[in-house]
Amino acid sequence: MTRAIFDKTLRELQDDTLIMGSMVEKAITRAVEALRSRDASLSQCVIHDDVAINAKRYEIEERCIHTIGLQQPVAADLRVVVAILFIATELERIADHAEGIGRINLMLGDELIRQPLSDIGEMADKACDMLRRSLTSFIARDDGSARRICDEDDVVDRMYDATYQALIAELIRTPDDARSITYLIWASHNLERIADRVTNVAEDIVFLETGQVVELG
Repeated sequence: MTRAIFDKTLRELQDDTLIMGSMVEKAITRAVEALRSRDASLSQCVIHDDVAINAKRYEIEERCIHTIGLQQPVAADLRVVVAILFIATELERIADHAEGIGRINLMLGDELIRQPLSDIGEMADKACDMLRRSLTSFIARDDGSARRICDEDDVVDRMYDATYQALIAELIRTPDDARSITYLIWASHNLERIADRVTNVAEDIVFLETGQVVELG
């Protein structure tokens, strides 16, 4: 494999990673919208589309492994391929959490949700913003921006804690709503985990640029 072909392969892997990231962001947005609007068909779409996200991960992984075996890259080149491998794995797991929210909406069935979902919507917006900016940092190879995204995980953690406490208070006040409240707690926890996974993506970008494996979240 010549250098030109190798560089083209890296660009294609980067493009596929961005495509996968866009698919994952769409899954988060649609899963939360389905929950807020109680749209079962939209939840089914999120679950169905998760299959395509999984396939994209495996496609990226296969190409990365093939590239390592064929080209045997070293130093910075190897870090790029390994970072893409790591990022694809995290994106697939983020999509799993989005799928989980879709399944929660289906499990609720026709049950009425009396609790406001604005906090969950805000968590989703923040997590998607972090994901979007982490992929921008990946393109720009900006480890400084990636480090700042890691710092924002604490913001989502505080949002989750506030949402959890509010839902527990509602559970005490209206125990008859225990089932729906419990599912909303699960949904908010999925969003908190999404932000954790985005932090892992940002850490992968720091690794890509510095060669250091760090835990920043």
